[in-house]
Amino acid sequence: MSAQVACLADDVAVAAALRVELYAADGGLVEVAVVRDEDGELHAISDICSHGQVSLSDGEIEGCTVECWLHGSRFDLRTGKPLSPPAVRPVPVYPLTVDGEQVLVDVDAPL
Repeated sequence: MSAQVACLADDVAVAAALRVELYAADGGLVEVAVVRDEDGELHAISDICSHGQVSLSDGEIEGCTVECWLHGSRFDLRTGKPLSPPAVRPVPVYPLTVDGEQVLVDVDAPL
């Protein structure tokens, strides 16, 4: 499967995240957080924290990071790497493009 429409660009405010569910090529659902960082750039990252199995889209956006609301792990939106404990495993980051107002995400080709 290729990139699919996740949302509209205007649906995501600066320093905010939007949780979306997209279908992978195998038919499974993938939970994605579409995030607009403080500089206004859009990112697509797994919505599930690698430590606490909770929604990252409910966390705080600071700079180009998202903080998990449950235990405070912070993840880089560009790489998915954890920047603070207790998380030690990265979360998937997905290719994102903007076509007009549509935000397209490819969940089958994590970066």
